[in-house]
Amino acid sequence: MCEGSRFVTGLRDFVKEYFLSFWDYETPKVMVVKNRTLGVIYRSVQFLVITYFIWYVFISQKAYQESETRPESSVYTLMKGTAVHGDDILDTVEYARPSEGGDVISTILRREVTYDQSQGTCAEHFNVANANCTKDSDCVQGEVDFDGHGRRTGRCVQYYNHTFKTCEIQSWCPIEEYAVVREPALEEAINFTVFIRNSIHFPKFKVGNIKDASNKRDMQKYLNKCQYHEEKEPYCPNFRLGYIAHKARENFTELCRTGGVIGVFINWQCNLDIDPSNCKPTYAFRRLDLRKDQANSGYYYRFAKYYRKDGVESRTLIKAYGIRLDVIVHGHAGKFSPIPTIISTVTAMTSVGICTIICDWIMLTFIDKNEVYSDRKFDEVSKWHRVFNMFLFQSPHPQKLLFPTEDTAPKTPHQ
Repeated sequence: MCEGSRFVTGLRDFVKEYFLSFWDYETPKVMVVKNRTLGVIYRSVQFLVITYFIWYVFISQKAYQESETRPESSVYTLMKGTAVHGDDILDTVEYARPSEGGDVISTILRREVTYDQSQGTCAEHFNVANANCTKDSDCVQGEVDFDGHGRRTGRCVQYYNHTFKTCEIQSWCPIEEYAVVREPALEEAINFTVFIRNSIHFPKFKVGNIKDASNKRDMQKYLNKCQYHEEKEPYCPNFRLGYIAHKARENFTELCRTGGVIGVFINWQCNLDIDPSNCKPTYAFRRLDLRKDQANSGYYYRFAKYYRKDGVESRTLIKAYGIRLDVIVHGHAGKFSPIPTIISTVTAMTSVGICTIICDWIMLTFIDKNEVYSDRKFDEVSKWHRVFNMFLFQSPHPQKLLFPTEDTAPKTPHQ
């Protein structure tokens, strides 16, 4: 019973001591180390941390601002230009698809035309699988090859003016591969212009791009005459196709042959702490389709012009190679706000504490060979030793305590 009573008393004293110490104020011990090398390292690390936060975080990244990165955007595009193609004069209706577009617009640079096709029967192309034959039994009636041009009739016929035979099909005849006429490229398209009008709105700040409309007549004249240039005319929305191809590092002649998809990237960086009218776009251009993948590179599409000839419905099939422009809009707007400012400032002040951690590690690891600094930096307080002894033993014999205190520790002769 006596041992149990001492245990309970010791436990109560320990809990009481711990509870009272919870309300104590603790402060780090300040120790001045007269070491020039360590001082240089400490100030250098401080300088780097402070410079990082001032230059990069606050000035470059504007961490004191509240930001929005998903603006509402609309794009209107219009192709302009006229070209002479043989005896024909081509305007936007002939080569632009669509003539007035949104964020995607394309222009025809080269055409492959198959004239006077009509519904009927003709020989299948010899490159289609199982199309070559020597007798009718080689062709299955009603069979449809999805890599071919139509449904097979079951007959083996001569391939147009050649000596070999292929399976007959029901389709638009003559087939494209046999009757196609390849027209020369539209080299004059290098001077075609694309008008790109982009409007944005940042709903969080209720601000959109603001344009100077004080004199609409002068603005209209300016837009009709200007051509975009990165340095001379950075705000003109008219772009030459040749300029776009050059900035995308593409050869325009090669684009005329294979076609291609080019992305027009519009980036709005708006600092709303100043006049919103200074919110202007920057442009970048990059090829989007894979040039190394020959099977999937380039850009082309087919369309047809239908008419009636001798009472029979006919068509002219056109395979058009061209440049497709995809307009992609990004935006970022920022405005001063106290909350991100406080968070960034506290983060900067806290990060300065890294300097002390680094220097303490260097001091105790590489400089403190004789443990001179560690003896001064770390103090052992005997008060807790007495508390643990009371809790564990409550012994009436101080010399038997596990952790001797200053009062019970054996004296050495020099003490």
